[in-house]
Amino acid sequence: MSTSEQSHKSSHTPSLKPLPALIFFSRWLQLPLYLGLIVAQGVYVYLFLVEVWHLVRHTPTLNETAVMLAVLSLIDVVMISNLLIMVIIGGYETFVSRLGLEHHPDEPEWLDHVNAGVLKVKLAMALISISSIHLLKTFIDAGQRDTHTVISQILIHLSFLLSAGVMAWVDRSMSRPHSDVSPTNGGHPLK
Repeated sequence: MSTSEQSHKSSHTPSLKPLPALIFFSRWLQLPLYLGLIVAQGVYVYLFLVEVWHLVRHTPTLNETAVMLAVLSLIDVVMISNLLIMVIIGGYETFVSRLGLEHHPDEPEWLDHVNAGVLKVKLAMALISISSIHLLKTFIDAGQRDTHTVISQILIHLSFLLSAGVMAWVDRSMSRPHSDVSPTNGGHPLK
């Protein structure tokens, strides 16, 4: 499509009636929420750097288990940060406005096929990963935890797994094309 065709097409954007225009414009009310998540991302970067400094400073006095727990804490912060990025970028792109990254060399691979259903499944998978890290930390440090805490964390993790499985199944079944039904065929699917 030529540049003149693109400008002609964009200049003929249909105008909305006042109420639909107001409702459509209301999506911009989410902008402060995404900007707040960017601030939260900055807080996680600060926490990560504090944890790295603590690990480096105390390395001579830490045993292998303590180092492993510290590294798992760092991984936990990174995974939560990844979750924030998915929500900020994917949510903004899905619910507010296009980012215009189509030909940008750093465009995230997952962004070109993101929609509300895919975003929910990706977020559920990120929560499962974060829960797995917490569960692994609990198992490594099981001697310091009571049985009730361990069982609770296992049950929470299993509920995340079940929820993600149900969400993925629902998303998959909703996105699967339905067979055509013809009224002239007695309502039976066409072959």
